[in-house]
Amino acid sequence: GVFAHLELLEERAYEAAVKQEEMEQQEEKLARLKTRVQELRLQRDELRAKVDLQQKGQLGKEGAVSNPAQPSARAVLEWKIKSLKAMLQIFYLTGISGKLSKRGVCFCISTAYEGTYLDSFHLDLLTKPEVQIYRHSVPIFIPLQQIAKKYLQTDIRRFLSVLSDHLNAYVGRRYQADQLQEHFSGQIEGTLQRNSLCNLLVFNYNVSSESKTFPFNVRLLYGDPCCSLPTEVVISCTPDAPAPLAEMAAAHSDLFRRVALHKAFRSFGSAGERVD
Repeated sequence: GVFAHLELLEERAYEAAVKQEEMEQQEEKLARLKTRVQELRLQRDELRAKVDLQQKGQLGKEGAVSNPAQPSARAVLEWKIKSLKAMLQIFYLTGISGKLSKRGVCFCISTAYEGTYLDSFHLDLLTKPEVQIYRHSVPIFIPLQQIAKKYLQTDIRRFLSVLSDHLNAYVGRRYQADQLQEHFSGQIEGTLQRNSLCNLLVFNYNVSSESKTFPFNVRLLYGDPCCSLPTEVVISCTPDAPAPLAEMAAAHSDLFRRVALHKAFRSFGSAGERVD
């Protein structure tokens, strides 16, 4: 009993340390992003001021020459290119990288879940005569065309941000399901059922009460496509199950809504619950 308690305390201390490290990394990343945003805003304001001076800085009336201190068209173009590169750099800090191409811009959206790198998706955009998608590796079940129709022509940053949210949520849900099957297959009865988008998971697992085993049937629905936690959890048990199992089902249901799926199962064992 004492050794088991010590192991439990060590495990909780390790999880707390990992969580603290992740929080510190996120805070550092946020600080870098804020600094970069300030730099980009300053560059934007300088560029706007130079463009305004070029358009309005004519001296005298007819026949007057431009102020030699005003930037040339080439200088303005160089500023625009520099700003675009700066935008690509700030995207990189948020998991989105890009590079200029002969046709337009090539973006790479990297996805991760809780610090674990998962997949990268590529997107090539044409910029002439208008911005449009040339080719991509985004899964067919991600609503790419709907997102593009809403944001691509008016706000490319918003387009990439929303697309990244969809992709990260999808790979996060898929990762949790994979982890459940890999590490807790002995506790799952039968096969975990999931659709392509992994926004609907159905599986059974057994719990013990009074020396008997009862199956819990679980249905997880992820109503928010940009979220990796379920919005609806339904856990049912056989009619002959004892009353305390109803309370356990309610507790598990709440945990599934708040914690990653595989971590929820790990906590069952940490709490001393019998899940055979």
